Formats: sequence, C-alpha cells, structure tokens
Amino acid sequence: MRRARWGVAALALLATGVAGALPAQPARRPAPAPAPKPAPAAEPAAPADAAGGDTLTTEFEVSGIPVILRRVTANNVVAANLYLLGGVRQLTPATQGIELLLLEASERGTAKYPREVLRQKMAALGSAVGVSPGLDWTTVGVRATVGGLDSTWAIMADRLMAPRLVPAEVELVREQLLTAVRQRTDSPDALLDHLSDSIAFVGHPYALDPVGTEASLSALTVAQLRQYQQTQLVTSRMRLVVVGNVSRARVERLVRGTLGRLPTGSYRWAPPAPPSDLPSDRVIVSRSLPTNYLQGYFHGPPATSPDYAALRLACAVLSGRLFAEVRGRRNLTYSVNAPFEERAFAVGGLYVTTTQPDEVLRIMLQQVDALRNGTITDEGLERLVQQFIVTYFLDNETNADQANLLARAALYQGDFRRAGKFVEELRAVRPEDIRRAARKYMTNLRWAYVGDPSRVTPARLLRF
Repeated sequence: MRRARWGVAALALLATGVAGALPAQPARRPAPAPAPKPAPAAEPAAPADAAGGDTLTTEFEVSGIPVILRRVTANNVVAANLYLLGGVRQLTPATQGIELLLLEASERGTAKYPREVLRQKMAALGSAVGVSPGLDWTTVGVRATVGGLDSTWAIMADRLMAPRLVPAEVELVREQLLTAVRQRTDSPDALLDHLSDSIAFVGHPYALDPVGTEASLSALTVAQLRQYQQTQLVTSRMRLVVVGNVSRARVERLVRGTLGRLPTGSYRWAPPAPPSDLPSDRVIVSRSLPTNYLQGYFHGPPATSPDYAALRLACAVLSGRLFAEVRGRRNLTYSVNAPFEERAFAVGGLYVTTTQPDEVLRIMLQQVDALRNGTITDEGLERLVQQFIVTYFLDNETNADQANLLARAALYQGDFRRAGKFVEELRAVRPEDIRRAARKYMTNLRWAYVGDPSRVTPARLLRF
C-alpha cells in the first residue's frame, strides 16, 4: 500500500502535541517562536546536504544519462536505482503493465546470461535486482556489495539491453502477474488503493495502472514486448542515482560500457500536468467483511510550491487528531490517518477502516473544519515538526531510500539539492500556512468505499 504510515507512539505525540494546541477560545497570536534548538543526539543524521552544503553528492552525465552519485562510506552496500521515466504516461489502456511484464520476463534469461546461469550468478553474489513500477517512473534497483557491484550491474544491464523473451518464459511471468492482479480484489486495502486512484484521477494518466489489468496483461504479445524494448528502453528515458562507497570513475565505466550504448531516443522528462478540478464523488464496492474500508483523496499543490510542505504538515496534524479522536477517545477503528502522497503535485486524503463509517465521517469532517478554522500554537507546531523530521529520516535512512529522496527532488523539484532543504522547508511553515493549506486543498474529496453499502450514507461523502 502507498498510504503513509505513522507508528502509534508518533501519532500519539502528534495528537497531544498539536491537537491539544487548540485553545478553548481564540487568543492573541503569540510572538514568533525562537529558532529551533539543536536536535537531540538521538535524532538520526539528515543527508549531508541538509546541513547546508553537500560535499558527498555530485551530478554528472554519462553517454546522455544523467547521474547523481552520493558517496557513502558507512557501509558496504551499494544502491543503484535506474529510473525509467514516464511511468503511466508511456502507456495506453491496452498496454497497461507492458513495462513491468517486459522487465520481469527479462529475469528469465538474457543474451549473455541464460536463465539458470543468471540465477546462479545472482545467488553467488548475494545481490538483488528489483523492479518497481510507479505512476511517474519504473525503478530498476540494484542492491549489491561494493565488491559485487560490477557483476550485478552487468546482469541488470543485459536484462534491459538484450532480454531473450522466450515465449514460454513470458507466459509464466504473465500468469504470475495475472494472479497478483486477480488477488487484488481479495485484499480490501489493495482494492481500496486501486479504486481510490481510479476515481481521483478520472481523465488523467494516473488513472492508468502501471501493474496492468487482467484484460491488458492477457492481450500483450511477445512481439509487443520486443518492440517496446527496442523503442522505449532509450537513454533519454533514464536517470541513475547511486548511493554507496563507489567512485565517479567506476560509475562512468559501468554506464558507458553498457546502458550508454543504447539508442538515445527523443524522450524529454517533464512533471505531469495536474489533474482537472473535479467535484466530490464516490465509488462503492459491496463486500461482506468484518469491517469497512474508506479512503478519499484530494489534489494539492505542485512539489515546487511552498504550499507543498504546509500541506504535508497539515496532513500530519490531521492524522494526529483523527488518531486521538477516532481511535483513542471513541475506539471506532484500529487504523485511521490522513495520507500524503509524494508526487509531482501533492495528493492528500483520509483513510479509515471501521464498523461505523457514518460516525467516523462525521468526526472527520469536524476535524477538517477545525484544522481550517482553528488555532495551532507555535510550540505545538515545533514539537510536530521535530517529531516529523525524526520519523521521516528514520523511514529514509538506507542507501536505497536516500537514492529515492534524491531522485524525487531532482525530478519533481528540478534539483537534487532540494532534498537537503527538506528540514529547512518544514521549519519555515507557520500555523497560518497550515490553516490556509487545509482551506485551499482539503476539499472535493473523491472517495472509495469497500464494505457494507448499508453502513455508509453517500451524501456524507459529498460534504467534504
């Protein structure tokens, strides 16, 4: 699932530190809070560029492929993430899932590495190559030791450059993907996520599924996969981020000798256009379940906007308040939050699983209105920001996580250095910014509901 998750302790702190910062009556706004105190020793270290000057990260180009390299010597693991840009914008309803099918099928053998040889070499190296399809790009991630990087990279590159695509092997992979897609309806949360994106992005490329549908995956042919590999695996669609104890010269050699030989192509990256403004709506799927699942999305600002950080914190504040009210005081759920999706433009929402959806919807609307119109103290906000920073960096401390942070900053905000300004941008947010973001963006929610239709009043869903 893509929903942001907060631990119980973190949500409890948000609830007491910020939800409790609503005074009983309006008070004169206090003077601006003093500069934040230095973080406690237990706080995880932010990436080097968060301190004001990243001397460990460089950006360069190899054979037309932009590369970001962060030199990390604290461990022996190298994360090399190759981003195939475009995501669902490269697809049509008929070709949903084609990139994933191609890349997964490439694990079944390449020109240099027949299937059994490939598997034996990967097992001996203890390395991994993973494929992760996304809305804006597909990530091909290499995880290797410093010593095993060259051999693992060679296998990964050959999978992209010269997959065998034996029909019988492609059919095995197709059936695996089809099974996964069919099982999506068996998991209420997975179905909810799929429905939420579908209704939130009607008429937008994000409504397409990078994993594919049963119809699209069933119809794709080996000939289509070969054509896609020849026309779409081009260097203009690629961006590489490497985090680990490797030199620039080594990265240049690896890229130049493999992926750098691919055709250039004519692709040009640009963030996707924001979705059209749509009125509130809902989709309801009847399921006989012990509880009901509910999720609504709203559209936010682009990642380059100052409102992006403000809405991120607004969702965190709302998560804490919902946790305190819906779970803590009312015991109406085990799981409730206000997710925030990191995309080229923000996507926020409301999520809950509950036996009493109408009652929870009433509380949710009440808490959203309180966030729009209430008061947050500077002290409460400072505690929230500090806890948020700790949690965020704990969730992004591995080499692979750092690679994704750098990639998102480069692609969504135009500069990898923006990843290092994350803390600064959060601490620049004031209480009035959060209220303004809530008023401006937390509206026109488009809902997905999985459960007993008789337990939810559709009109309640349209009040947001």
